[in-house]
Amino acid sequence: MLEWLASTIPLWKALHVTALCVWCGGLITLPLMLTRHDPAISQNDYRLIRHATHLTYTIVVTPAAVIAVVAGTWLIFLREAFVPWLFAKLVFVALLLVLHAWIGSSIVRIAEEPGDHKPPNPSLPVTGITVCAIAILLLVLAKPELNWIAFPDWLTEPRGGQLPFAVPNR
Repeated sequence: MLEWLASTIPLWKALHVTALCVWCGGLITLPLMLTRHDPAISQNDYRLIRHATHLTYTIVVTPAAVIAVVAGTWLIFLREAFVPWLFAKLVFVALLLVLHAWIGSSIVRIAEEPGDHKPPNPSLPVTGITVCAIAILLLVLAKPELNWIAFPDWLTEPRGGQLPFAVPNR
């Protein structure tokens, strides 16, 4: 691997962890912000709350999600981390993406149907996000073997399509 590329791995990890913290924190905050959407409040207050949730979702949370996924993808290939615990982690990342889309859908529906759409009870998305974040953290820190899960060879071994640079060994 190119020496300078190997030296960027700690930077990619820091970027990935930071973006993941912002993403998960934003996903926990947004359902709580959505509970403030009440058409019974004044029109100006409703507009401010609606604007705050929209901006938080589009300017903070979604870019953090994209950065976390891109940095994580780079780390997978830079470290050749084709191991079972990573695939289990990716399942929980996919669940975070589903929750992200669900919250975004709720934000859009509140804007388009101000009196007709009631935001979801925040306990369900907050619980789902918390469970996913804790599972991801435990999988990354413990790196369990997961030998009891039979993964196909094509999922755990590189397929011969090499990267244009040398990859460091663990």
